[in-house]
Amino acid sequence: MKKQYLGISVGVAAVSFAAILIRLADAPPLVIAAWRLTLATLVLWPPTLAAARPELRGLSRRDLGLAFLSSVFLALHFGLWITSLSYTSIATSVILVTSSPLFVAVFSYFVFRESISWNIVIGIGVCIAGTLLIGFDNWSQGSLSLLGSVLAFLGALAVSGYLLIGRRLRQRMGILVYSSLTYTSSAVLLVIAALVAGERFFGYSGETYLWMVLLAFGPQILGHLSLNWALRFVTATLITIAVLGEPVGANILAFFIFHETPRLLEAVGGVLILGGIGVTFWRESVRGSVGGLPASRG
Repeated sequence: MKKQYLGISVGVAAVSFAAILIRLADAPPLVIAAWRLTLATLVLWPPTLAAARPELRGLSRRDLGLAFLSSVFLALHFGLWITSLSYTSIATSVILVTSSPLFVAVFSYFVFRESISWNIVIGIGVCIAGTLLIGFDNWSQGSLSLLGSVLAFLGALAVSGYLLIGRRLRQRMGILVYSSLTYTSSAVLLVIAALVAGERFFGYSGETYLWMVLLAFGPQILGHLSLNWALRFVTATLITIAVLGEPVGANILAFFIFHETPRLLEAVGGVLILGGIGVTFWRESVRGSVGGLPASRG
């Protein structure tokens, strides 16, 4: 297996645990999001300063500005999506938040003039069909999930912006520097948002802190770093299509941990999503050049 596909697979497997850990943590959504990014930041800066100090000193104002803009999208993504899990099911929330391939593909084409092959178009179509099936099934269970659905959808829009900017920055910025900068700014923004909302950061149970630590080390550091690293080799559209495997993994975990039994449309939608991912990855492997990028510095 090529290293970029292995990295993407590890990343998707890790982020599949995110919704589960968030549900287990008994804390307000903004607090969970802020702790997630803060802990990840504290872990990343020591190796970044040790290995990439010259790169940090050589960053241009433009790169710093783009990194901050990327962090704004990332903070919005986590704030919106984690909040959505308080109002709707894991299946609906995770499915909608990973519906970003459509936005990424359209923005990539019109803004960056990035070509889209027919297999990617077909893969997006199949994945979105599966997404709609699962989303419709969950919406039909009641209107109380409407707010959560909207928040998850907005979270998908936000992560599309994060991925598109990251696609450009990772061409000239190492993974440690890029991740440290974006995670730090996102953590600060989320801490400010939580404080404005009147939330507290301490006084929760030991189990809640354990889940938040695992959330930071698993989905955030291992999962997102793997996907950020892969951005150097593949297109943002391909990354977001691969991440559509997250709802399948999250639903399987939810079945065993929370006894949430997938319904028929959820199962059919999951099969369609996996089929769309398979079409995209198979064709990209055959072509032998994903994204046409040089070897990574990260």
